[in-house]
Amino acid sequence: MIYSMTGYGRASAVCGGREITVEMRSVNARYFEYSSRIPRNCAFLDSRLKALLNSRIARGKVELTLTVQNTEASDMAVAVDMELARSYQQALRDMSESLGVKNDITAGLLARFPDVLVARQAPVDEEQLWSDVSDVAALALQRFVEMRGVEGAKMLADIAARLDTVEACVDRVESLSAGRVEKYTHRLYERLKVILEDRSIDDARVLTEAAIFGDKTAVDEETVRLRSHIAQYREILGSDQPVGRKLDFLTQELNREANTIGSKCQDLDITRVVVDMKAEIEKIREQIQNLE
Repeated sequence: MIYSMTGYGRASAVCGGREITVEMRSVNARYFEYSSRIPRNCAFLDSRLKALLNSRIARGKVELTLTVQNTEASDMAVAVDMELARSYQQALRDMSESLGVKNDITAGLLARFPDVLVARQAPVDEEQLWSDVSDVAALALQRFVEMRGVEGAKMLADIAARLDTVEACVDRVESLSAGRVEKYTHRLYERLKVILEDRSIDDARVLTEAAIFGDKTAVDEETVRLRSHIAQYREILGSDQPVGRKLDFLTQELNREANTIGSKCQDLDITRVVVDMKAEIEKIREQIQNLE
C-alpha cells in the first residue's frame, strides 16, 4: 500500500487515574525525523515513543505531543524536612531562654519557615505509565497511518493515470519516428534535384546521408528504456514497502530519456509530444515527493 508522508492522528483515554492524550502530525522529509513535546516527568518515555513511531513510519518529519493529567489523586507529595524543623525549634528555644519570653512553638509556626515543607513529585511506576501511554500512542499511530493511506491511495491513482499518459506519449513518439528516415530521404532527393538541376544524383551518397541521419536521430533505445521504466514504476507502486526513494530515482531516469529524445529529434511533432511527456513526468515527480 502507498502512503503519503503527511498525516495526523490523535487518541485519548483515561488509564490508571490519568487522562492520556497523544497527537502526532507529519510533513515531508527526506528521512525519518522525530520531535516531541512531552511533560518533564515523562521524559523517560521519549526514546520508546520514537521507536514505536519508527516501527510504522519510514519517512517524514513527525511531531508527537503527549499530555498526561491526573483525574484522581495528585501526583505531588508533601514532605517535611525534619532536620531543618528541629533546627528552627532549637533556635526558638534558645531565643526564648535568652530573652526570657514565652516559648509558644507550634507545628503550624514551624511549617511557616522556608523549606520546612517541600512538595515533591510522587514516585511514578514507569513501566505502568509506559504501558498506559503506549496503548494510547498505538491507537493514535494507527489513525495516523490510516490517514496517510487514504492520502496515498489518491496519489497512487493520480500517478497511475499520468503514467498511462506518458506511455501514450511513447507510443506517439514511436509512431512519428517510424517514417522519419524515409521523409528525410525524400526531402534530400527533392533538395538535390533543385540544386543539381539536370545532373544525376548519387543514390549511394543519398542513402549514406540518410543512414547517418537515421543513426543520429534514432530513439528506439530511449523508447524501450522508457517502457521498461514505466513497467518498473507500476511494479513498485504495487509494493508493500516504502517506495518514495525508488520512485524518485526512476522519475529522474524517465526525465533523462525524454530529454534525450527531445535533443535527438528535429521533428516538430515529436518535440511537442516530448514537451507533453515531460510535463506529465514533472507532475509525477511532485507527487512522489509526498510519498513515504
